Amino acid sequence: MTQANAAGSPFRQPKAVWAVAFACVISFMGIGLVDPILPAISADLNASPSQVTLLFTSYLVVMAVAMLVTGWVSSRIGAKWTLIAGLVLIVVFSALAGSSGSIGGIIGFRAGWGLGNALFVATSLAVIVAAASGGFSGAIILYEAALGLGIAVGPLLGGALGHISWRGPFYGVAVLMAFALVATILLVRPQPKPPRKTSLLDPIRALRHRGLLIMSLTALCYNWGFFTVLGYAPFPMELDAIHLGLVFTGWGLMVAIFSVAGAPWLQRKLGLARTLYGNLALFALVVFVIAAFTGSRPVLITAVIVAGVFIGVNNTLTTQAVMMVAPVERPVASAAYGFVRFIGGGLAPFAAGKLAEHVNVHVPFVIGGCAILLGIGILATGHRDLARAERNQAEADAHAGEPAGATTS
Repeated sequence: MTQANAAGSPFRQPKAVWAVAFACVISFMGIGLVDPILPAISADLNASPSQVTLLFTSYLVVMAVAMLVTGWVSSRIGAKWTLIAGLVLIVVFSALAGSSGSIGGIIGFRAGWGLGNALFVATSLAVIVAAASGGFSGAIILYEAALGLGIAVGPLLGGALGHISWRGPFYGVAVLMAFALVATILLVRPQPKPPRKTSLLDPIRALRHRGLLIMSLTALCYNWGFFTVLGYAPFPMELDAIHLGLVFTGWGLMVAIFSVAGAPWLQRKLGLARTLYGNLALFALVVFVIAAFTGSRPVLITAVIVAGVFIGVNNTLTTQAVMMVAPVERPVASAAYGFVRFIGGGLAPFAAGKLAEHVNVHVPFVIGGCAILLGIGILATGHRDLARAERNQAEADAHAGEPAGATTS
């Protein structure tokens, strides 16, 4: 494959990359899968909205903390076995969540699911980057395409199965992840273990690097707004599982399209920094619209779907920037970044539920929009780091046709 072709064909990949990408799709389905069934779980198990939002909090906070150990595990047992361990945990805990009879049980099993997801997600990005053809940008686009597709399909599957029973989506993930587990075992080759074993403290130490810390804190603020919308917006919509699934499928399609096509185009036209500043500002505006018109179902639905545009752009460009700006191994950078950003994502839905119960339904979204604006301010302190990330990315893509990516096919 020529360099030009490699650089221009992010979807022409070895089988191992497609196996991991398929597993990524199913894994990311778990994020949006529960959206359509949140009101049903609340009604069937007599749980308050803030209790139900703990399904996001337990999953994401455990996932965030577990990110700190993923590099330690992967450097000792290898990337393939780390992927397998993560997939096994997801299969087991998603099935247990579907079998649970209490809200506390589901919250606990979602925490175990988050542990498996941490092992899988942090390692899968490193595996795709190492094994993919088409250069660094092509690998990130493929990864974000998997994320977007998973987020898009998750609510659709959740709505369809949740219309039968709220337990259905959990069992569905268990079955699909079992297929992903088999594909990973059969198609992903063991990768050489890194020459140096990662310490448990390496991700924390990595955050001493200014560029990585700035990008991670920006992502924490952005994820606060993101998961406020994802975790709490289903309640004021007052729709059944099928219609909620359709709304969040539309949202997820916007995430997927703008992750793959919109983000690279905007970066070429405007550059990395201006795209991120403008994108975050527009996302904050949409969240403020949600805050102002929470009582208007048509406006709320439209704003949630439109929010997917800005989430898709941000996901791709921020992930690229983190990997390019961090002066540490990519698995360590991914773990450090994941730890910080998912803490924000995990706490936001629960905080939204409590604020809505004790103040009013508008306040969580006002705070979500303000958090995104705070993220813009933090990002502005790292303007030079963004410029360096863009230069490093261009250099990496210039070597897209070299043997490192081609020898894995």
